[in-house]
Amino acid sequence: MSSSGMNMMSKIIFYEERNFQGRSYECMSDCADMSSYLSRCHSCRVERGCFMVYDRTNFMGNQYFMRRGEYADYMSMMGMSDCIRSCRMIPMHRGSFRMRIYERENFQGQMHELMEDCDNIMDRYGMSNCMSCNVMEGQWLMYEQPHFRGRMMYMRPGEYRSLMSMMGMSDCIRSCRMIPMHRGSFRMRIYERENFQGQMHELMEDCDNIMDRYGMSNCMSCNVMEGQWLMYEQPHFRGRMMYMRPGEYRSLMSMGMSNMSGMRVMSMRRIMDSCY
Repeated sequence: MSSSGMNMMSKIIFYEERNFQGRSYECMSDCADMSSYLSRCHSCRVERGCFMVYDRTNFMGNQYFMRRGEYADYMSMMGMSDCIRSCRMIPMHRGSFRMRIYERENFQGQMHELMEDCDNIMDRYGMSNCMSCNVMEGQWLMYEQPHFRGRMMYMRPGEYRSLMSMMGMSDCIRSCRMIPMHRGSFRMRIYERENFQGQMHELMEDCDNIMDRYGMSNCMSCNVMEGQWLMYEQPHFRGRMMYMRPGEYRSLMSMGMSNMSGMRVMSMRRIMDSCY
């Protein structure tokens, strides 16, 4: 399917007030500045596809994943402290992956071309910093710490001259990974304790609250067998999120939670194809 076909299959409607009230703005692609259409936004409805929304203009600041569904009061639902300022569509990518990373801003300094995941830029390339990049093919997630930990930033084809200013970070990028398209079933096992110990449950669909559904106070390890998932630190898909794809995750640290103090995983949802 062409990229224009993908665009036609994605649609999100933003509303000024909660519960889909007030003026509205219909978006079928990217929007770098919502203020051009609405002075504020307190609810939205994703009719088709998947979107990443941001609390700053130009796809900057904190980001939140939204897929088909109704968000009558998304700020309280998703734990956002500010309203949506920009959004971008997430197309499903079927081809190859290619990205150039640079040691300094504005594509200066040492450069390396990636066509696969890199769990530690320093170890692999001897680069102390990754301050800018050019994504040529595919979609990627960039992380502020090695081994896909810490805050992450969604990236798709384009030139990014200053990653730090985009992400509002005080540090540079340390690892990155591809987002491959998945068509098929979803399956994951979650465990109450580290190293796959304690109570276990197998999921094949979203879970908005593991305490309510399974009586689990925490999820400390998991085995993702099929599909791609997002794990959230609060119920109802709120708070910080971690991207997970097939693999064994023996601890919160391996799941991408670098600050262990007080951290929990309380909900999880599938990353589904835009045509679903």
